[in-house]
Formats: sequence, C-alpha cells, structure tokens
Amino acid sequence: MILDFTTLDALRTHHPAWRLLVSPHAPLVVSFLHRVFVVPNVRVMAAADLAEMLEDELYALRLQLDNKGETAFPKPALDYLNDWAAADKGWLRKFYRSGTDEAQFDLTPATEKAIAWLAQLSERQFVGTESRLLTLFDLLKQMSAGSEADPAKRIAELHKKRDEIDAEIAQVLSGDVPLLDDTALKDRFQQFMQGARELLADFREVEHNFRQLDRRVRERIALWEGSKGALLENIMGERDAIADSDQGKSFRAFWDFLLSSRRQEELTELLDHVLALPAVAELKTNGRMRRVHYDWMEAGEHAQRTVAALSQQLRRFLDDQAWLENRRIMDILHGIESKALALRDVPPTGTVIEIAQAQADIDLAMERPLFTPVIKPVIAHLTLQAEEEDIDPSSLFDQVVVDKARLTRHIRHALQNRAQITLSELVSSQPLQQGLAELVTYLQLGSELPNTVVDEATPEPIRWETVAADGGALTRCARLPRVIFMR
Repeated sequence: MILDFTTLDALRTHHPAWRLLVSPHAPLVVSFLHRVFVVPNVRVMAAADLAEMLEDELYALRLQLDNKGETAFPKPALDYLNDWAAADKGWLRKFYRSGTDEAQFDLTPATEKAIAWLAQLSERQFVGTESRLLTLFDLLKQMSAGSEADPAKRIAELHKKRDEIDAEIAQVLSGDVPLLDDTALKDRFQQFMQGARELLADFREVEHNFRQLDRRVRERIALWEGSKGALLENIMGERDAIADSDQGKSFRAFWDFLLSSRRQEELTELLDHVLALPAVAELKTNGRMRRVHYDWMEAGEHAQRTVAALSQQLRRFLDDQAWLENRRIMDILHGIESKALALRDVPPTGTVIEIAQAQADIDLAMERPLFTPVIKPVIAHLTLQAEEEDIDPSSLFDQVVVDKARLTRHIRHALQNRAQITLSELVSSQPLQQGLAELVTYLQLGSELPNTVVDEATPEPIRWETVAADGGALTRCARLPRVIFMR
C-alpha cells in the first residue's frame, strides 16, 4: 500500500478501524470487545447475552464516573450494540442464523486489527529481538533451500545439516549440553504468544473473505437473468480462484496440519513442557495459552462452516432453477393452448402445420389381450369370539432405544489417553450394537459436545455388522464426513 494523502484520507473516512480509533467511545468499545471476544476467543455471541454483559459494564462505568452519573452512557446496551454494527461504524457484524430469529454478533477483522494495534502501544518491560532475528534468518534459509533446483547444491546443503547435527550429538555425548538461559526462553515465548494471537486474528479475516464471496454469490443469483450454466461457471470459477489463491492454499495446508492427531498430541506435549519451565511461569501467561491449538481448531471450523454455507447456497440455487425451468415449460404449454383456442373460431388460410411423415398406428385384433375376470374376494361373515388364551403384549412395546449415556462414556473413555479420536476409530474400538440408530446418536452427541470438529472435505466410511434374514452376519457401510471428537 502506498501511504499517500489520497489513500490515507480515504482510509480515515471509510475504514472501520480508523473510525474506531477516533471515536469518543473508543475506550468503552475496545475494552468491552477485547474482554468479551478476544481474550476468551469467542467467535459468535447471541444478542441477549452480549447486551446483558454490556449492561453490567455500563452500570459499573456509571458508578465509576460519579461526576457524570447517568449521563455518561445514557442509551440502553442493545442500542449501543446496534449502533456499533451499523454501516457507518462497522465494528461488529450482526447476522441471523438459519432457524432462529435471535440476532448474533461477531467482531469484524477491522475491529480486531484496531484492538491489536492498541495493545502494542503499552510499554513492554521486556522486548526480545534475538528470537525474531533467528526466525527471519530461518525463513530466508528455507526459501533459499526450497527454491534451489540444482540437485548438487541441495545435496551439499543436506550434508552440511547432517554434519551440524552429528557435531551437536557429539557435543551432548561428551557432557556439554547447551541450554537456553531465562532471557532467551522469555524472548522466544513472547514471540510465540504474539504469533498465536495474530493467527487467531488471521482466521477471522479469512472467514470474512469467504463470507464476502458468499455475499457476492447471493447477489448474483438474485439479479441473474442469463443461463444457469453461465452463472454456475462464473461462480465456481471464482470459488476455485479463492481456493487456489495463496491465502486459500495456505489456509488449507494449515487446516490439514492441524487436523493431524499426531500434531495435536505433539503440540499438547510441547505446550505442557514449555509452560512448566520456571522462566516461562514467571511471565504469568493467560491460562488459555495451554489450549491455544484448540482455539485454532474452533476458529478454523468457523471458516469451514462459511465455505459449507456457500456450497449450500449453490445447491439451493440449483433446486430453485429446476422449479423455475418446470414453470417456464408449463407457461409455454399454456401459451400454445391459448393461441390454439384463439384460432378455433377464425381458422387461418393456407397451410397451418406440416407433418414430416404421415403414418397410422395399426393394432391387430389378435394383439389385444383376452378379457381376464376380476377375482372378487369372498368375505365370510363370522362372529369373533374371545379366546381364553393369554397373549403376551410385550412385543408391541419392543422398540430400539439407544443409551446416550453409554455412548458418552465410550467417547470420554477413548479420550483419556489421546487428544482426539475420529468416529470411525471409535466405532472400530466400540462396535455398533444397534446399527444405524446408534450411529445417528453418535452424530447427535457430536453436535452437542463443544469440542467436536466435522471435516466435510474428507469422506470416511463407517462399517458395522447386523443380523441378516437367514440368521447370518451382514456388513453395512455408511459414508459421511469425518467427525473428530476432541478433549
């Protein structure tokens, strides 16, 4: 970006982050949104819950600003939230989820950028530079080595790394174990915390970009007057362009990396080890840092749901277009009928219609089937008498009841020794006893449990055995997106 006068003047007028920084209510907006959304990594909050929290915040501020009293913030909390979500502010995103009429609120990427910039204004007691220099140096080495096409140079670089590793192994075997001092540990951990927070903010911006694509698709569908194929080609081309862009490829690579159970366990072990170090414990970091990788998973899931909403919108468009096509055909047929009725009393002169080849349908008499009399059932008029035999009516009440508590115990027991488990692995270790009904109950539990992720891009077969009609074993299979249960 070129920071000339015209660009900066346009940003000052139109960018929500700049409008937030110059707002007279910026301390209230930034402090409240930072405490509610950024610190606990909350992505979406209902309007009633958010208004209640803001009302408590305003009440505390009115007591604190006793010289102004009730005139400090006179409006109700919900009015402030709607004002912050208005088009001239753009600090919150107000929307409605499908199936509910309650408004939902979420931060906009511009607001999160403003909050992050304000957080950097405070003076830091310790500013580390060594770790950032080493990171930059490692990035340059990765780009240089990754872009080298000469096999001889690549092999020479690998031999150099191997020699360095062998030298380090020999140094440790000799008893000389180099350790990072407290200053180096604090430097690197601060850089890790900054990168983790920036990554969460990047997720919100990626989701915003996908949501803008979804909005453009909806606008085109509403205003499109051409053919269905041309619109689908246009939409799918833009969606592929987003997926094949640098941002889309980077997000997909990050998401695949994060879904790996081995990487999850490795991140958990590394965080537990680092946070237990005395030098890091002195920093008194936020407790959520221990589960920051689960926050990344939750933020990535929101972006994936936005992509799923885009696909659902395309499917709904195809259904609507099929209905409109059928209606267009019926309109054409009605038009033909009305024109034919108009010509009935005043037939046109000359040739009206030509038949390419005249032919008659001939049905031979012997081709017709013989008459078959209808068999009428004979209903005997019998009087029903009560029997003395007792009949067990329990079979009328036999129904399949799936024990949700038992399935919940299976999930918790499987997550005792591992960070995550897929539904396919869970079914393999705990076979389905009640078939499809039990599988649907697992899916219902997945929608209710908070730490459950659905990877719609990866289909996964789930197999179970049931009893066939002849008494033998019958294997059934269901294909559905991968469901991952996490601690």
